[in-house]
Amino acid sequence: MKTLLKNIFSKNTPRWVVLAIDLYIVTNTFVFAYLVRFNFRFDFDTSKLIFQLALVTVAALISFLLIGSYKGVIRHTGLRDSLEIFIASLLILLLLSITVSTNNNLNIFKDFTIPISILVVHFLLNVVVLIMSRFLYKGFYNLIMTDLKRDKRVLIYGAGEAGILTYGVLQNDKENRFKVVGYIDDDKGKSKKKINGVIVFNSNLVNKEFLALKKIDEIIISIQKIKQSKLLEIVNRLSTYDVVVKIVPAAKTWVNGEFNLQQIKQVKIEDLLGRNPISVKNPLLNTEFNGKTVLITGAAGSIGSEMSRQISKFNYKQLILIDQAESELYNLQQDFLGKGVENIVAIVADVRNKKRMNSIFKKYKPAMVFHAAAYKHVPFMENNPYEAVFVNVAGTKIIADLAKKYKTDKFVMISTDKAVNPTNIMGATKRIAEMYINSFDKTAVTKFITTRFGNVLGSNGSVIPLFKNQIEKGGPLTVTDKEMTRFFMTIPEACQLVLEAGIMGNGGEIYVFDMGESIKIFDLALNMIRLSGLKYPEDIDIKISGLRPGEKIYEEVLSDGENTKPTYHKKILIAESKNLDRKKTKKEIETLCILNEEMDSTLTVSKMKEIVPEFISNNSRFELLDH
Repeated sequence: MKTLLKNIFSKNTPRWVVLAIDLYIVTNTFVFAYLVRFNFRFDFDTSKLIFQLALVTVAALISFLLIGSYKGVIRHTGLRDSLEIFIASLLILLLLSITVSTNNNLNIFKDFTIPISILVVHFLLNVVVLIMSRFLYKGFYNLIMTDLKRDKRVLIYGAGEAGILTYGVLQNDKENRFKVVGYIDDDKGKSKKKINGVIVFNSNLVNKEFLALKKIDEIIISIQKIKQSKLLEIVNRLSTYDVVVKIVPAAKTWVNGEFNLQQIKQVKIEDLLGRNPISVKNPLLNTEFNGKTVLITGAAGSIGSEMSRQISKFNYKQLILIDQAESELYNLQQDFLGKGVENIVAIVADVRNKKRMNSIFKKYKPAMVFHAAAYKHVPFMENNPYEAVFVNVAGTKIIADLAKKYKTDKFVMISTDKAVNPTNIMGATKRIAEMYINSFDKTAVTKFITTRFGNVLGSNGSVIPLFKNQIEKGGPLTVTDKEMTRFFMTIPEACQLVLEAGIMGNGGEIYVFDMGESIKIFDLALNMIRLSGLKYPEDIDIKISGLRPGEKIYEEVLSDGENTKPTYHKKILIAESKNLDRKKTKKEIETLCILNEEMDSTLTVSKMKEIVPEFISNNSRFELLDH
């Protein structure tokens, strides 16, 4: 029956049917007009009524054909259709009035007349009934069609202002059909009360049986002021149930301050960092870049591209983007061109090419350099130590030396927490690069600054895209160790903090960022499976693959012997490193770069361990060199 109704109502009603119904309505309203005129008694001459009805039908047919009011799609009736009906009804009134007046003057049909009051009442009835009939059909159509759809049964987590606003958005949506079953709230005082006629359930009642009983499809978290740790707790609990978990974004992200259904999204892994997002709003950023040429290496990478996007909002002179990845750099350039961003210079070049880099520095003389170019994949670099040293050490050395040569104001290098007590080639090369940056005289014109942070969510080659890809393929998700933890931050957060550190740096500092609590990779995998609407292990399994070469279970932000001191930004700290013998450090690093040209991994890694005594290989073929 439902399928039959759907098929009937999904087709447009033929025009001749609409015209026939309209003519039927007009003839009936004419009779009704007589009844209204004579107080619903047949105290009038009905002998000429048949002739009058024929005349009315002809007048109506002419009017409808001329105006075309019968051509509209009834289920989409709107103001324009109503206007056409009004004009057609008015034309019927005029045609009948002219006919009656002409007959009265010429006496064509004896004793034939229609009182003017009947014509006026008929006109008013036509306007009302014809328009109402269309809107009633439209309403009936919507009722039938939406009734054929299954209501999406929803619970709103949060019975505050945001929750009430979400209820209104769901109720007003015309495209979808939502049934708000209730609110969930932690406040026991709100329990069993009703808001907008919808009951509030205490969060303690919400469990698998409750959700099954209420046949809940979705739970929308709609709380504006919520700690990330609390959000993580709620999502962890709800995602174990067979429901879709969504979230209302922060009010500051609403378009023009307005909230709509499209902004309600499924909870993303970025929402579950277990801490509040780091926000930097420093007005000094505008003056820091004002009128300056800024150069970014590794500009097409995850960090470099976001850095360039954030800097593009300032009043800089020129933004020089350098990367060897041609396609990604081209895409970034086109993105800027599409947005009308000016004074962007994209250059395909390799930081390892000293002559090429020198020509770029000589031509543009950048006032600020952000060095993001690096190889970063731990297992990959463990098998390619030559390339790791060539890019991460020699490449950094070239860019830093040129920054000094051309009197760049500030040089900011982006490092990693893997440089702390390194257990792999990649981390050790980044630590050596840090040491080279710190070997410059602090009184020099160029201020050399290092920033150090952990894993970046969603960056190229990071665990999030890997897990997403594995989920799309049906699993399993690969986790090296069930106890492995990592510090995480989002790409925008990382870039904001790099820019902020660049402002506050006076040279020689290593800035470390407070990234909150470290997160278990296994828990991250579990959350990603659940947030994808799947179950572990029924739908997607997690495979423990064992530590890869160079990996360690726990990452650190400080090396042995390092302490921190605060800055004016509570999320940015300065690592107080051991004093380096600058001349000796520079000489040893230069020797490493020369040794690396021999392409003998044993010689190269041995020298690295000599420069960084805390570099102890883990699960790697280079463990032998530790003895």
